[in-house]
Amino acid sequence: MVDNFGAIGIILIFAILFPIVMLAIPKMVAPRKPGKEKETTYECGMETRGETWIQFKTNYFLYALVFVAFDVETIFLYPWAVQFRKLGTFAFVEMFIFIAILLVGFWYAWKEGALEWK
Repeated sequence: MVDNFGAIGIILIFAILFPIVMLAIPKMVAPRKPGKEKETTYECGMETRGETWIQFKTNYFLYALVFVAFDVETIFLYPWAVQFRKLGTFAFVEMFIFIAILLVGFWYAWKEGALEWK
């Protein structure tokens, strides 16, 4: 039983250390030459005029969230389709329920106006 948890522990340590190392390497290797030009705000190659802090509509974020939710959910369809013949009727019913839940979520997003571009 300890052997099983040992593998999980190694993966956990790797999952924690790998991002830390990947963030630390550029800090140690990258050249540091701060200057006036490097510290200016860069937006599309043009100097900004007026107030640069503007409010974005939250609808843009809703479009992104709805897209990500449905995109990730459709990824679950691929392994199911690959193993469809081995899984049998029970898996077919489960996938039918899964797609029904997706359609209810899509209908709700549509009803709430999350898919309308204003």
